[in-house]
Amino acid sequence: MQTITKTTLPEIKTALPGPRAKEILNRDAKYISPSYTRSYPLVVQRGYGAILEDVDGNTFLDFNAGVAVAALGHAHPEIVEVIERQAHEFVHISGTDYYYPHQTALAEKLIQVTPGSFAKKVHYSNSGAEAMEAALKTAIYSTGRDKFIAFRGAFHGRTFGTLSLTASRAAQRRGFGPQTLDVTHVPFANPIRFPLERRAAESVGRRVARYIEQTIFKTTVAPEDCAAIVVEPVQGEGGYVVPPIDFLPELRRICDEHGIALIVDEVQSGMGRTGKLWAIEHFGVAPDIMCMAKAIGGGLPLGVTLAREDLMRWHVGAHASTFGGNPVAIAAGLKTLEVLERGVMKNAADMGAYMMERLRRLQDRLSPIAEVRGLGLMIGVEISRDREASDPWTELRDKIVIDCFNRGLVIQGAGESAVRFSPPLIVDREQVDFAVSTFEAALRDATK
Repeated sequence: MQTITKTTLPEIKTALPGPRAKEILNRDAKYISPSYTRSYPLVVQRGYGAILEDVDGNTFLDFNAGVAVAALGHAHPEIVEVIERQAHEFVHISGTDYYYPHQTALAEKLIQVTPGSFAKKVHYSNSGAEAMEAALKTAIYSTGRDKFIAFRGAFHGRTFGTLSLTASRAAQRRGFGPQTLDVTHVPFANPIRFPLERRAAESVGRRVARYIEQTIFKTTVAPEDCAAIVVEPVQGEGGYVVPPIDFLPELRRICDEHGIALIVDEVQSGMGRTGKLWAIEHFGVAPDIMCMAKAIGGGLPLGVTLAREDLMRWHVGAHASTFGGNPVAIAAGLKTLEVLERGVMKNAADMGAYMMERLRRLQDRLSPIAEVRGLGLMIGVEISRDREASDPWTELRDKIVIDCFNRGLVIQGAGESAVRFSPPLIVDREQVDFAVSTFEAALRDATK
């Protein structure tokens, strides 16, 4: 088996896409669903750490981590070892019908490391959308209510239930008929292009809370009919938007006053990405139901819905998944948590602070950068025609993303006009410097 040359920075050897990549792209166009969203023709052969190698031998610095999945980078030796060991024992038996110690071990660990000192239960699935579906069913079943409040810019999945919550791009809903669930969307606490009038000195977080209480509860969703408020502590697909510190505590207060469940979606923001194990920890709030996926499986499909024990008291057969809690994925997940706790989260915090400092220095010199925001290594850069970010510059953002790829840097867009940086949490200063310098060069060339 050929392995990647262990380097820390990229090297582009061919025109992109290269000849082998072109061949695969042609076959892909013939056989694969056109619904996938590919920004550029990266055809991956293998990876190591934060480096990807394509089928033509070009290497790239990965600052997307498979959309925030590869928290420890690619082919981490400890993750590879536990996957191989578990595969030799057994790959599948279905934890919905039989018992095995892996499911219990991860559940015990997650109950220990998630916010809230109350009793909790865990339900396993295979993805973020499935974890969210379980959360929605838990809320409806336990409260006897069937209405939800979610946020504009949110992304919670594309299944019919979660699509009712998702409000980040119209294309994700177009062609699929009416919403399956009764969901009312309100503005997220994002100071950029905030649509509500505020009182003097009123934060956007408190204004959203006032809008829910004084407008939505009175005109659209009575609080006694609302099963849950569903929120990402840091919006992902919406643009890597960090809300003000008072926003999530205000949602917690509203939920407590009206018996509403607070569902927190940590699918993209969790597992150390923000410098803490869970993004919600930055805000001092304990959710009633918490959803996890992406990095929790160490690169393998795994979804987790963790809820207060008094909410997850449904009857036998109410909800289950044949593959949920797969033993190989759980083995990778347990090892990922172990490695994160050995200094990787601190590296995410340190490298994130360093990267944002460098990006903010760029902001001072380059007018299309309207805002740099983030926590840890979950960083968004807003690209706009004006400094107030009132005129999003989507076309320039897209050019930057593609040009970075051509220079060997893998990044993605998010929201209407943001660039997102979500590298493996193991990146070092040299790699951060390359990413920022490459982003700067791409931006300067795109605006000539």
